[in-house]
Amino acid sequence: MRRIGIDVGGTNTDGALLDGSEVVDTVKTPTTSDVLSGIRQALDELSRDNIGAVVIGTTQFTNAVVQRSKLNRVGFVRIGLPAGRSLPPLSGWPPDLAEVVRGQTFFVKGGVEYDGRAFEHLDELAVVEAAKQFADNGTNAIVVSGSFSPIDPQQENRAAELIAEHHPGAQITMSHQLGQLGLLERENAGGLNACLLELAASVISAFASAIDQAGLGANTRLFLTQNNGTLLEVEAAAKYPVLTFASGPTNSMRGAAMLADVTEGLVVDVGGTTADFGALVSGYPRQANAAVEIGGVRTLFQLPDVMSIGLGGGSKIYRSPLRIGPESVGQKLTKESLTFGGSVPTLTDAAVATGRLDLPGVPQFDLSNASEVMDLATRMIADGADRMKLSSQAVPLVAVGGGAFAVPDQMAGISEVLRPAYGNTANAVGAALAEVSGVIDRVFYGLGHEAALAEATQLATEDAVASGAAPNLIEVIEVEDLPLAYMPGDARRVRVRVAGPLQ
Repeated sequence: MRRIGIDVGGTNTDGALLDGSEVVDTVKTPTTSDVLSGIRQALDELSRDNIGAVVIGTTQFTNAVVQRSKLNRVGFVRIGLPAGRSLPPLSGWPPDLAEVVRGQTFFVKGGVEYDGRAFEHLDELAVVEAAKQFADNGTNAIVVSGSFSPIDPQQENRAAELIAEHHPGAQITMSHQLGQLGLLERENAGGLNACLLELAASVISAFASAIDQAGLGANTRLFLTQNNGTLLEVEAAAKYPVLTFASGPTNSMRGAAMLADVTEGLVVDVGGTTADFGALVSGYPRQANAAVEIGGVRTLFQLPDVMSIGLGGGSKIYRSPLRIGPESVGQKLTKESLTFGGSVPTLTDAAVATGRLDLPGVPQFDLSNASEVMDLATRMIADGADRMKLSSQAVPLVAVGGGAFAVPDQMAGISEVLRPAYGNTANAVGAALAEVSGVIDRVFYGLGHEAALAEATQLATEDAVASGAAPNLIEVIEVEDLPLAYMPGDARRVRVRVAGPLQ
């Protein structure tokens, strides 16, 4: 089945046409102000014969949080009284973001202990009253959170049922579906998700319109890519837009792994504005184990371990003292840089002046410190790669992206630098390669290590098959088994992630 992958970056919108795992064609176009015009242009430049799926990676939802734009208000129902009132929802959020998002908050009786026992029964009447007030004031995006709900989500589920019954227009995000243990971080993830729901509906509808306008037909399925490098159906993306936050760097790493035929090592994707570093484990991005901040909000849901620095092909050069970025001319590179007749010195100009980058027909321009600029860029790349490593062992580094010319051929701790064909559109290739995943994260009691892993793997596999994965090609790509010594009955928290190609 042929697929088109599209990745929308801050500078360029990249497209790739794949037949199985073979790259047929790629395209790179400037990202347009309305984003969708760039997607349509990429689709117009690729063959559209026999396309089974279009897979899109987007940063629109991340950008909305960072820029505090196009966000809807959110109501919160926290299950936890008589405790759980001291730090209300949105505690620790940047004040400007909290002000945009904040709706009504209701605290209700209920909650679960660390061992799964209810320390208070859910106050269903209070939940119903909250639902009615949300309906009266027009609050549709609602977050339901409760203490230790990932261990036992029954109270969150019941509260969601009651809210939906008494407020039919509600869009409910339950915290246990997005986060791990840690009430505030889990609630934060729910709040970020809920404040994006109106934007998600309009963006995904526009994506679907772009597919229709390209004449791809009703048989072409539309997917988005999610944080772990796998496919997300549009219905799920509309419900959980936060799952796409890190899709850009993830797509780049997945594409780099395939193009360079590397399953273990480092990847650096140098775009027009940033250089993103990541590590590959079994061909997938290594997941972050610590809390991750998004737009200044602390969360604990699964994201790839990615480090970004302000270094890209469009990064501006400053003198006295010498500095590169983090400001970038972005999609205006072909208008404002010296190379293209503009007046702003950029990293691309330094690379052309030193011969690192060959662009025929470039007019003469003066950049006397070009060598010093490229030396500084080399040090920044080498430092980023070193910070991403977890051991002193030399590993391969795959350099991709339109700004990969900034990556030196030799670095300490790097066994070799690989520059694969089509590397400048690795993010779009990675989007097209995305597989279907299934995840189970649950506490098991009294089964023992082997039996708990077997049951978790079976449940994760069923989840992947239900999402469209080919049953006989599913592989386990991540296993985590954490015995819970403080809980009775040989309790252990098991997390298993599987992935397989689309059926």
